[in-house]
Amino acid sequence: MSIQFLVHEDGDSVGVVVVEGVKAGQDLTGWVMAEDRTITFKVLNDIPIGHKLALKALSVGDTVIKYGTDIGKVVAPIKQGEHLHVHNVKTKRW
Repeated sequence: MSIQFLVHEDGDSVGVVVVEGVKAGQDLTGWVMAEDRTITFKVLNDIPIGHKLALKALSVGDTVIKYGTDIGKVVAPIKQGEHLHVHNVKTKRW
Protein backbone atom coordinates (compact mmCIF):
# COMPACT_ATOMS: atom_id res chain seq x y z
CA MET A 1 0.00 0.00 0.00
CA SER A 2 1.24 3.46 -0.93
CA ILE A 3 0.82 6.42 1.44
CA GLN A 4 -0.02 9.76 -0.22
CA PHE A 5 -0.67 11.96 2.82
CA LEU A 6 0.26 12.16 6.51
CA VAL A 7 -1.85 12.98 9.56
CA HIS A 8 -0.22 13.46 12.95
CA GLU A 9 -3.06 12.29 15.20
CA ASP A 10 -6.79 11.69 15.50
CA GLY A 11 -8.41 15.07 15.98
CA ASP A 12 -6.41 16.74 13.22
CA SER A 13 -8.68 18.20 10.56
CA VAL A 14 -6.06 18.17 7.80
CA GLY A 15 -3.46 15.90 6.28
CA VAL A 16 -0.35 16.88 4.32
CA VAL A 17 0.15 15.55 0.79
CA VAL A 18 3.56 13.86 0.49
CA VAL A 19 3.54 12.83 -3.19
CA GLU A 20 3.50 14.77 -6.44
CA GLY A 21 0.72 14.65 -8.99
CA VAL A 22 -2.40 14.33 -6.81
CA LYS A 23 -5.41 14.85 -9.09
CA ALA A 24 -9.07 15.49 -8.37
CA GLY A 25 -11.04 12.25 -8.11
CA GLN A 26 -8.15 10.12 -6.85
CA ASP A 27 -8.60 7.86 -3.86
CA LEU A 28 -5.74 8.65 -1.48
CA THR A 29 -4.45 6.72 1.50
CA GLY A 30 -3.09 8.54 4.52
CA TRP A 31 -1.20 7.36 7.56
CA VAL A 32 -2.36 8.59 10.98
CA MET A 33 0.99 8.43 12.73
CA ALA A 34 0.04 8.58 16.43
CA GLU A 35 -2.48 5.75 16.07
CA ASP A 36 -0.51 3.87 13.37
CA ARG A 37 -3.50 3.34 11.13
CA THR A 38 -4.50 4.29 7.61
CA ILE A 39 -7.48 6.17 6.20
CA THR A 40 -8.63 6.42 2.59
CA PHE A 41 -10.91 8.83 0.77
CA LYS A 42 -11.37 10.68 -2.52
CA VAL A 43 -9.81 14.10 -3.09
CA LEU A 44 -11.91 16.76 -4.80
CA ASN A 45 -9.12 18.99 -6.17
CA ASP A 46 -5.63 18.71 -7.59
CA ILE A 47 -3.35 19.19 -4.56
CA PRO A 48 0.37 20.04 -4.78
CA ILE A 49 2.92 18.17 -2.70
CA GLY A 50 3.31 19.75 0.75
CA HIS A 51 -0.19 21.24 0.72
CA LYS A 52 -3.06 20.30 3.03
CA LEU A 53 -6.29 18.42 2.39
CA ALA A 54 -9.42 18.38 4.53
CA LEU A 55 -10.07 15.18 6.47
CA LYS A 56 -13.63 16.29 7.23
CA ALA A 57 -16.07 19.00 6.18
CA LEU A 58 -15.27 22.38 7.76
CA SER A 59 -17.53 25.42 8.07
CA VAL A 60 -16.69 29.12 8.09
CA GLY A 61 -15.27 30.00 11.51
CA ASP A 62 -14.10 26.46 12.33
CA THR A 63 -10.59 26.03 13.70
CA VAL A 64 -8.17 24.03 11.55
CA ILE A 65 -6.01 21.56 13.52
CA LYS A 66 -2.70 20.24 12.14
CA TYR A 67 -0.20 18.28 14.28
CA GLY A 68 -2.60 18.80 17.19
CA THR A 69 -2.17 22.59 16.89
CA ASP A 70 -4.54 25.39 15.86
CA ILE A 71 -3.23 26.69 12.51
CA GLY A 72 -6.05 29.02 11.57
CA LYS A 73 -9.72 29.55 10.86
CA VAL A 74 -11.87 28.57 7.91
CA VAL A 75 -12.99 31.54 5.79
CA ALA A 76 -14.86 29.59 3.08
CA PRO A 77 -16.68 26.25 3.43
CA ILE A 78 -14.45 23.22 2.82
CA LYS A 79 -15.61 19.69 1.94
CA GLN A 80 -13.82 16.50 2.94
CA GLY A 81 -11.09 15.90 0.37
CA GLU A 82 -10.71 19.53 -0.68
CA HIS A 83 -7.47 21.49 -0.86
CA LEU A 84 -6.80 23.78 2.15
CA HIS A 85 -4.67 26.82 1.48
CA VAL A 86 -4.79 30.61 1.68
CA HIS A 87 -8.02 30.76 -0.35
CA ASN A 88 -10.07 29.09 2.40
CA VAL A 89 -8.02 29.24 5.63
CA LYS A 90 -6.49 32.29 7.34
CA THR A 91 -4.27 32.68 10.36
CA LYS A 92 -5.83 33.96 13.57
CA ARG A 93 -2.80 36.16 14.22
CA TRP A 94 -4.15 39.11 12.19
